[in-house]
Amino acid sequence: MSTLRNRTTVLAAATTAVLALALTACDGDDSGTKSAGPASGNSAAASSPETPKDASAANTDTAKGSGTAGGSTTTGGDTSDSYAYKHPCKSGDLSVRVYPREGSATQQVIEVNNTGANSCGLSYFPQVRLGASKASDHSGDIKPAVPGGLGGAPAYPVKPKTAAIAVIDLNPSGANGLTWIDEMNVLADGDHMANAETQNFELGPDVKVLDPKLGLYRSTVAEALSSMKQAGTS
Repeated sequence: MSTLRNRTTVLAAATTAVLALALTACDGDDSGTKSAGPASGNSAAASSPETPKDASAANTDTAKGSGTAGGSTTTGGDTSDSYAYKHPCKSGDLSVRVYPREGSATQQVIEVNNTGANSCGLSYFPQVRLGASKASDHSGDIKPAVPGGLGGAPAYPVKPKTAAIAVIDLNPSGANGLTWIDEMNVLADGDHMANAETQNFELGPDVKVLDPKLGLYRSTVAEALSSMKQAGTS
């Protein structure tokens, strides 16, 4: 009986020791469970840095401030009439064309295009002489009649990428005229340009010239035609 009690006491003690070891092991695993929770503040800051609002604003201000200092830049040239009155056109900024007016056998259109960046001024009408292309002496060239009573603005203004247009009628009456004339010599601005800047345009073999009339520069062919009809009148 005494021996049985001793065995029971030993078994109880062993059981108590095993339970104590088990509890100790549980306490150690509990620290591992805590490490799976939210990361510390320093760790979060390192993994996903926050962009400062001030830096973003600075970038925006830099973009707005790019470009020419002092405000907006000016593109293109001066297109005002007042500028044109003070700046005669230069031959290098002009392109001159001569072509028959549609619907007429005796009329030619003189078109002077401003290819420059600024407005410029021309004389009231082009300087035109009609003669023979092979002549060595052009003193006998024909000068067309022009409208009289001119006055007003100091020049005819031509804006960039626009044209000044004049119409000439080589033979208003349609009667028999001079047959030796086969060339039209055009100086876009007879008031400011040198004669050496004159351009020559072939008229063709069947032209008959008699009492030619030339109108003032206008912005359309119709207006130039109307002006031409006033040539020779005061």
